[in-house]
Amino acid sequence: MSKSTKVGIIICDRYSDCAGGKCFRALQKKEGAFADYEGELELVGYTTCQGCPGGNVEKAPEEMAENGVDVIHLATGMLVGYPPCPRINYFKKFIEKKYDVEVKIGTHPIPQKYYKVHDRLKTWSSSRWDSLLNATLADKEKRLEYD
Repeated sequence: MSKSTKVGIIICDRYSDCAGGKCFRALQKKEGAFADYEGELELVGYTTCQGCPGGNVEKAPEEMAENGVDVIHLATGMLVGYPPCPRINYFKKFIEKKYDVEVKIGTHPIPQKYYKVHDRLKTWSSSRWDSLLNATLADKEKRLEYD
């Protein structure tokens, strides 16, 4: 029997009323940033960053670690918000160094409606976004499924 991977998700506080449907669907179907996992995925934590500047990023990973988290995902909402989270790289580095837990950027595939606006805004035109978007920038068909 293969060991399950325990996952935590931190979302942007702008989406604090989000019920997590797209993130949970992607986790269940192993799409977007969950596509490379093998075996079972088990959600052990889901919370917001608590708003800028991300106060909950200091404490939420500790509880997730107590629940045996293997990896924490910073949700796709941190990439697609207007503007995208300016602290996402810092959050990743901080959580990995303080809690010795792997952090991945993104959860579900980027919905087409967000892709279209950010494309027009040229938000993601610099190469610094390539690694951040890699796991969630799906083809148009998949983006439409997540609209």
